[in-house]
Amino acid sequence: MSINKLALIRYKTIDDCLRNRRRKWTLDDIIEKVSEVLYDNEGIENGVSKRTIQADIQLMRSDKLGYNAPIIVMDKKYYTYEDAEYSITQTPINDADVEKMKVVVGLLKQFNGFSYFEEMSEIIARLENNLYYSTHQSRNCIQFEDNKQLRGLQHINPLYQHILHQRTLFIEYQSFKALQPRKEIYHPYLLKEYRNRWFLLAKPKRGNHLLTLALDRILNFEPAPDEKFVEYKGIDFDTYFSDLIGVTKTQKDKTYKVVLHVNKYNAPYVITKPLHASQEVLKEDETGIIIRIEVVLNFELEREILGFGECMKVLSPRLLASKIKKRIAASMDRYDAAAQTE
Repeated sequence: MSINKLALIRYKTIDDCLRNRRRKWTLDDIIEKVSEVLYDNEGIENGVSKRTIQADIQLMRSDKLGYNAPIIVMDKKYYTYEDAEYSITQTPINDADVEKMKVVVGLLKQFNGFSYFEEMSEIIARLENNLYYSTHQSRNCIQFEDNKQLRGLQHINPLYQHILHQRTLFIEYQSFKALQPRKEIYHPYLLKEYRNRWFLLAKPKRGNHLLTLALDRILNFEPAPDEKFVEYKGIDFDTYFSDLIGVTKTQKDKTYKVVLHVNKYNAPYVITKPLHASQEVLKEDETGIIIRIEVVLNFELEREILGFGECMKVLSPRLLASKIKKRIAASMDRYDAAAQTE
Protein backbone atom coordinates (compact mmCIF):
# COMPACT_ATOMS: atom_id res chain seq x y z
CA MET A 1 0.00 0.00 0.00
CA SER A 2 1.38 3.39 -1.00
CA ILE A 3 1.18 6.16 1.61
CA ASN A 4 1.60 9.71 0.39
CA LYS A 5 2.94 12.67 2.32
CA LEU A 6 -0.47 14.24 3.01
CA ALA A 7 -1.82 10.98 4.45
CA LEU A 8 1.14 10.76 6.84
CA ILE A 9 0.51 14.35 7.97
CA ARG A 10 -3.14 13.48 8.66
CA TYR A 11 -2.25 10.32 10.62
CA LYS A 12 0.31 12.22 12.70
CA THR A 13 -2.13 15.06 13.42
CA ILE A 14 -4.92 12.68 14.43
CA ASP A 15 -2.43 10.90 16.68
CA ASP A 16 -1.46 14.20 18.33
CA CYS A 17 -5.12 15.00 18.97
CA LEU A 18 -5.95 11.66 20.52
CA ARG A 19 -2.88 11.78 22.76
CA ASN A 20 -3.92 15.19 24.11
CA ARG A 21 -6.27 14.22 26.95
CA ARG A 22 -6.60 17.75 28.26
CA ARG A 23 -9.20 18.26 25.58
CA LYS A 24 -12.17 16.23 24.37
CA TRP A 25 -12.00 15.70 20.60
CA THR A 26 -15.11 15.42 18.49
CA LEU A 27 -14.86 14.38 14.85
CA ASP A 28 -15.41 17.99 13.79
CA ASP A 29 -12.60 19.12 16.13
CA ILE A 30 -10.21 16.63 14.55
CA ILE A 31 -11.22 17.69 11.03
CA GLU A 32 -10.62 21.34 11.95
CA LYS A 33 -7.19 20.56 13.45
CA VAL A 34 -6.08 18.45 10.47
CA SER A 35 -7.22 21.18 8.04
CA GLU A 36 -5.26 23.75 10.03
CA VAL A 37 -2.05 21.65 9.96
CA LEU A 38 -2.41 20.96 6.23
CA TYR A 39 -2.75 24.70 5.59
CA ASP A 40 0.24 25.61 7.78
CA ASN A 41 2.52 22.91 6.35
CA GLU A 42 1.37 22.49 2.75
CA GLY A 43 -0.68 25.60 1.97
CA ILE A 44 -3.85 23.55 1.33
CA GLU A 45 -6.81 25.90 1.74
CA ASN A 46 -9.77 23.63 1.04
CA GLY A 47 -9.27 21.58 4.21
CA VAL A 48 -10.13 17.90 4.49
CA SER A 49 -13.45 16.06 4.23
CA LYS A 50 -15.27 14.21 6.97
CA ARG A 51 -15.17 11.00 4.90
CA THR A 52 -11.37 11.22 4.60
CA ILE A 53 -10.84 11.56 8.37
CA GLN A 54 -13.27 8.71 9.10
CA ALA A 55 -11.35 6.52 6.63
CA ASP A 56 -8.06 7.55 8.25
CA ILE A 57 -9.32 6.57 11.70
CA GLN A 58 -10.50 3.20 10.42
CA LEU A 59 -7.15 2.59 8.76
CA MET A 60 -5.29 3.52 11.93
CA ARG A 61 -7.46 1.06 13.87
CA SER A 62 -6.62 -1.75 11.47
CA ASP A 63 -3.40 -3.69 11.06
CA LYS A 64 -2.92 -2.68 7.40
CA LEU A 65 -0.22 -0.20 8.40
CA GLY A 66 0.72 -2.07 11.55
CA TYR A 67 -0.81 0.58 13.84
CA ASN A 68 -3.73 -1.35 15.42
CA ALA A 69 -4.51 1.92 17.18
CA PRO A 70 -6.88 1.48 20.19
CA ILE A 71 -9.18 4.33 19.14
CA ILE A 72 -12.47 4.47 21.02
CA VAL A 73 -15.46 6.83 21.07
CA MET A 74 -16.60 8.01 24.50
CA ASP A 75 -20.18 9.12 25.12
CA LYS A 76 -20.79 8.41 21.41
CA LYS A 77 -19.05 11.69 20.64
CA TYR A 78 -15.44 12.09 21.81
CA TYR A 79 -12.49 10.28 20.22
CA THR A 80 -9.49 9.16 22.26
CA TYR A 81 -7.02 6.34 22.80
CA GLU A 82 -8.10 3.61 25.20
CA ASP A 83 -4.44 3.28 26.19
CA ALA A 84 -3.23 6.66 27.40
CA GLU A 85 0.38 5.76 26.56
CA TYR A 86 -0.31 4.71 22.98
CA SER A 87 1.03 6.56 19.92
CA ILE A 88 1.46 5.47 16.32
CA THR A 89 5.01 6.83 16.55
CA GLN A 90 5.81 4.19 19.16
CA THR A 91 4.31 1.22 17.34
CA PRO A 92 6.51 -1.84 17.94
CA ILE A 93 8.09 -3.46 14.89
CA ASN A 94 7.52 -7.17 14.40
CA ASP A 95 10.48 -9.55 14.42
CA ALA A 96 10.40 -10.15 10.65
CA ASP A 97 10.53 -6.42 9.91
CA VAL A 98 13.34 -5.92 12.42
CA GLU A 99 15.46 -8.58 10.73
CA LYS A 100 14.87 -7.02 7.31
CA MET A 101 15.75 -3.57 8.61
CA LYS A 102 18.95 -4.85 10.21
CA VAL A 103 20.06 -6.25 6.87
CA VAL A 104 19.23 -2.95 5.13
CA VAL A 105 21.17 -0.95 7.73
CA GLY A 106 24.14 -3.25 7.27
CA LEU A 107 24.03 -2.71 3.51
CA LEU A 108 23.66 1.06 3.79
CA LYS A 109 26.63 1.29 6.14
CA GLN A 110 28.81 -0.26 3.44
CA PHE A 111 28.06 2.69 1.15
CA ASN A 112 28.48 5.33 3.82
CA GLY A 113 31.95 6.26 2.58
CA PHE A 114 30.63 7.46 -0.77
CA SER A 115 29.88 11.16 -1.05
CA TYR A 116 26.52 10.31 -2.64
CA PHE A 117 25.41 8.76 0.67
CA GLU A 118 26.85 11.36 3.04
CA GLU A 119 23.48 13.03 3.53
CA MET A 120 22.10 9.66 4.68
CA SER A 121 24.72 9.06 7.37
CA GLU A 122 22.66 10.65 10.16
CA ILE A 123 19.54 8.73 9.12
CA ILE A 124 21.49 5.46 9.06
CA ALA A 125 22.95 6.16 12.51
CA ARG A 126 19.51 6.89 14.00
CA LEU A 127 17.96 3.82 12.43
CA GLU A 128 20.79 1.63 13.69
CA ASN A 129 20.45 3.10 17.18
CA ASN A 130 16.70 2.45 17.26
CA LEU A 131 17.21 -1.12 16.10
CA TYR A 132 19.83 -1.67 18.78
CA TYR A 133 17.39 -0.76 21.52
CA SER A 134 14.45 -2.64 20.00
CA THR A 135 16.29 -5.92 19.56
CA HIS A 136 19.54 -7.69 20.27
CA GLN A 137 21.89 -6.20 17.72
CA SER A 138 23.64 -8.94 15.77
CA ARG A 139 26.97 -8.66 13.99
CA ASN A 140 27.03 -7.54 10.37
CA CYS A 141 26.88 -10.61 8.11
CA ILE A 142 27.66 -8.98 4.78
CA GLN A 143 30.58 -6.82 3.72
CA PHE A 144 31.48 -5.12 0.47
CA GLU A 145 34.89 -4.48 -0.97
CA ASP A 146 36.23 -1.24 0.43
CA ASN A 147 39.39 0.79 -0.03
CA LYS A 148 39.65 3.77 2.31
CA GLN A 149 42.73 5.11 0.48
CA LEU A 150 41.12 5.10 -2.96
CA ARG A 151 41.09 8.58 -4.46
CA GLY A 152 38.34 10.05 -6.59
CA LEU A 153 35.30 8.77 -4.69
CA GLN A 154 34.30 12.36 -3.93
CA HIS A 155 33.73 12.83 -7.67
CA ILE A 156 30.99 10.18 -7.93
CA ASN A 157 27.99 12.22 -6.83
CA PRO A 158 28.79 15.49 -8.70
CA LEU A 159 29.69 13.57 -11.87
CA TYR A 160 26.47 11.58 -11.59
CA GLN A 161 24.49 14.82 -11.35
CA HIS A 162 26.26 16.29 -14.38
CA ILE A 163 25.56 13.14 -16.42
CA LEU A 164 21.94 13.10 -15.27
CA HIS A 165 21.41 16.73 -16.28
CA GLN A 166 23.49 16.41 -19.47
CA ARG A 167 26.13 19.01 -18.70
CA THR A 168 29.33 19.36 -20.71
CA LEU A 169 32.42 19.38 -18.46
CA PHE A 170 35.85 20.95 -18.46
CA ILE A 171 38.04 18.18 -16.99
CA GLU A 172 41.65 18.31 -15.84
CA TYR A 173 43.05 14.80 -16.17
CA GLN A 174 46.46 13.19 -15.78
CA SER A 175 46.92 9.60 -16.89
CA PHE A 176 49.58 7.37 -15.38
CA LYS A 177 51.72 7.79 -18.50
CA ALA A 178 51.43 11.58 -18.79
CA LEU A 179 54.04 13.86 -17.21
CA GLN A 180 51.61 16.77 -17.04
CA PRO A 181 47.82 16.98 -16.67
CA ARG A 182 45.64 17.97 -19.64
CA LYS A 183 42.55 20.15 -19.60
CA GLU A 184 39.88 19.31 -22.12
CA ILE A 185 36.17 19.60 -22.85
CA TYR A 186 34.25 16.32 -22.38
CA HIS A 187 30.69 15.10 -22.79
CA PRO A 188 30.13 12.65 -19.88
CA TYR A 189 27.87 9.63 -20.41
CA LEU A 190 28.41 6.87 -17.86
CA LEU A 191 29.96 6.03 -14.48
CA LYS A 192 31.41 2.52 -14.30
CA GLU A 193 32.82 0.55 -11.35
CA TYR A 194 35.35 -2.24 -11.76
CA ARG A 195 37.08 -3.95 -8.86
CA ASN A 196 36.30 -1.13 -6.45
CA ARG A 197 37.71 1.50 -8.83
CA TRP A 198 35.50 4.00 -10.65
CA PHE A 199 35.67 5.25 -14.23
CA LEU A 200 33.93 7.85 -16.35
CA LEU A 201 32.99 7.08 -19.94
CA ALA A 202 33.07 10.32 -21.92
CA LYS A 203 33.74 11.76 -25.37
CA PRO A 204 36.21 14.63 -25.78
CA LYS A 205 35.06 17.64 -27.78
CA ARG A 206 37.89 17.06 -30.22
CA GLY A 207 37.42 13.58 -31.59
CA ASN A 208 34.70 11.02 -32.08
CA HIS A 209 36.04 8.23 -29.88
CA LEU A 210 34.86 7.44 -26.37
CA LEU A 211 37.45 7.53 -23.60
CA THR A 212 37.47 5.83 -20.21
CA LEU A 213 38.78 8.17 -17.50
CA ALA A 214 39.76 6.83 -14.08
CA LEU A 215 38.20 8.96 -11.34
CA ASP A 216 41.36 8.76 -9.24
CA ARG A 217 43.25 10.46 -12.10
CA ILE A 218 40.76 13.35 -12.43
CA LEU A 219 42.33 16.38 -10.75
CA ASN A 220 39.49 18.81 -11.23
CA PHE A 221 36.34 19.42 -13.27
CA GLU A 222 33.69 22.05 -13.69
CA PRO A 223 30.68 22.69 -15.94
CA ALA A 224 31.30 24.27 -19.33
CA PRO A 225 28.00 26.17 -19.76
CA ASP A 226 28.98 27.66 -23.11
CA GLU A 227 29.49 24.21 -24.62
CA LYS A 228 26.34 22.45 -25.82
CA PHE A 229 26.01 18.89 -24.55
CA VAL A 230 26.25 16.31 -27.33
CA GLU A 231 24.33 13.08 -26.83
CA TYR A 232 26.09 9.98 -28.05
CA LYS A 233 23.93 7.76 -30.24
CA GLY A 234 26.54 5.43 -31.65
CA ILE A 235 26.29 2.66 -29.06
CA ASP A 236 24.09 1.19 -26.38
CA PHE A 237 25.87 1.83 -23.08
CA ASP A 238 24.02 -1.08 -21.48
CA THR A 239 25.94 -3.46 -23.74
CA TYR A 240 29.14 -1.48 -24.35
CA PHE A 241 31.13 -3.42 -21.74
CA SER A 242 29.56 -6.82 -22.42
CA ASP A 243 32.42 -8.09 -24.59
CA LEU A 244 35.37 -7.34 -22.36
CA ILE A 245 36.95 -7.95 -18.98
CA GLY A 246 37.47 -4.66 -17.18
CA VAL A 247 36.84 -1.22 -18.69
CA THR A 248 39.62 -0.60 -21.23
CA LYS A 249 38.16 -0.45 -24.72
CA THR A 250 37.86 1.69 -27.83
CA GLN A 251 35.14 1.49 -30.46
CA LYS A 252 37.68 0.15 -32.94
CA ASP A 253 38.49 -2.88 -30.78
CA LYS A 254 37.10 -6.14 -32.09
CA THR A 255 36.11 -9.26 -30.23
CA TYR A 256 38.41 -12.31 -30.28
CA LYS A 257 37.73 -15.91 -29.45
CA VAL A 258 40.25 -16.50 -26.69
CA VAL A 259 41.02 -20.16 -25.95
CA LEU A 260 42.72 -20.98 -22.65
CA HIS A 261 43.95 -24.13 -20.93
CA VAL A 262 43.47 -24.25 -17.17
CA ASN A 263 45.20 -26.94 -15.09
CA LYS A 264 43.14 -29.44 -13.10
CA TYR A 265 43.75 -27.69 -9.76
CA ASN A 266 42.27 -24.38 -10.91
CA ALA A 267 39.62 -25.83 -13.24
CA PRO A 268 36.90 -26.03 -10.55
CA TYR A 269 37.54 -22.39 -9.60
CA VAL A 270 37.26 -21.17 -13.21
CA ILE A 271 34.16 -23.28 -13.83
CA THR A 272 32.33 -21.93 -10.77
CA LYS A 273 33.62 -18.36 -11.26
CA PRO A 274 33.78 -17.79 -15.04
CA LEU A 275 36.27 -15.28 -16.39
CA HIS A 276 33.53 -13.83 -18.59
CA ALA A 277 29.83 -14.32 -19.30
CA SER A 278 30.67 -15.86 -22.67
CA GLN A 279 32.83 -18.60 -21.12
CA GLU A 280 32.32 -22.08 -22.59
CA VAL A 281 34.10 -25.31 -21.65
CA LEU A 282 35.37 -26.93 -24.85
CA LYS A 283 37.18 -29.91 -23.37
CA GLU A 284 37.83 -31.52 -20.00
CA ASP A 285 40.38 -34.26 -19.26
CA GLU A 286 42.86 -35.38 -16.60
CA THR A 287 45.12 -32.36 -17.25
CA GLY A 288 42.41 -29.73 -16.77
CA ILE A 289 39.97 -27.88 -19.00
CA ILE A 290 40.04 -25.88 -22.21
CA ILE A 291 37.71 -22.87 -22.20
CA ARG A 292 36.76 -20.22 -24.72
CA ILE A 293 35.69 -16.64 -24.05
CA GLU A 294 34.76 -13.98 -26.62
CA VAL A 295 36.28 -10.71 -25.47
CA VAL A 296 38.28 -7.66 -26.49
CA LEU A 297 42.04 -7.99 -26.02
CA ASN A 298 42.99 -5.46 -23.35
CA PHE A 299 45.20 -4.87 -20.32
CA GLU A 300 42.69 -6.27 -17.82
CA LEU A 301 42.43 -9.55 -19.77
CA GLU A 302 46.21 -9.91 -19.74
CA ARG A 303 46.34 -9.20 -16.02
CA GLU A 304 43.61 -11.77 -15.37
CA ILE A 305 45.55 -14.44 -17.28
CA LEU A 306 48.87 -13.55 -15.65
CA GLY A 307 47.18 -13.75 -12.26
CA PHE A 308 46.85 -17.50 -12.74
CA GLY A 309 50.59 -17.79 -13.36
CA GLU A 310 51.69 -21.24 -14.53
CA CYS A 311 48.15 -22.58 -14.05
CA MET A 312 46.79 -20.99 -17.24
CA LYS A 313 48.06 -20.98 -20.85
CA VAL A 314 46.81 -19.05 -23.88
CA LEU A 315 46.18 -21.37 -26.82
CA SER A 316 44.79 -18.71 -29.16
CA PRO A 317 44.85 -16.15 -30.62
CA ARG A 318 48.58 -16.08 -31.30
CA LEU A 319 48.68 -12.31 -30.78
CA LEU A 320 47.57 -12.67 -27.16
CA ALA A 321 49.77 -15.72 -26.54
CA SER A 322 52.78 -13.75 -27.79
CA LYS A 323 52.01 -10.79 -25.50
CA ILE A 324 51.66 -13.02 -22.44
CA LYS A 325 54.88 -14.86 -23.30
CA LYS A 326 56.79 -11.59 -23.62
CA ARG A 327 55.46 -10.31 -20.30
CA ILE A 328 56.42 -13.53 -18.51
CA ALA A 329 59.88 -13.37 -20.09
CA ALA A 330 60.28 -9.74 -18.97
CA SER A 331 59.27 -10.76 -15.45
CA MET A 332 61.85 -13.57 -15.46
CA ASP A 333 64.53 -11.12 -16.63
CA ARG A 334 63.78 -8.89 -13.67
CA TYR A 335 64.15 -11.77 -11.24
CA ASP A 336 67.41 -12.84 -12.93
CA ALA A 337 68.76 -9.29 -12.73
CA ALA A 338 67.81 -9.02 -9.06
CA ALA A 339 69.52 -12.34 -8.31
CA GLN A 340 72.75 -11.14 -9.89
CA THR A 341 72.89 -8.05 -7.67
CA GLU A 342 72.43 -10.02 -4.44
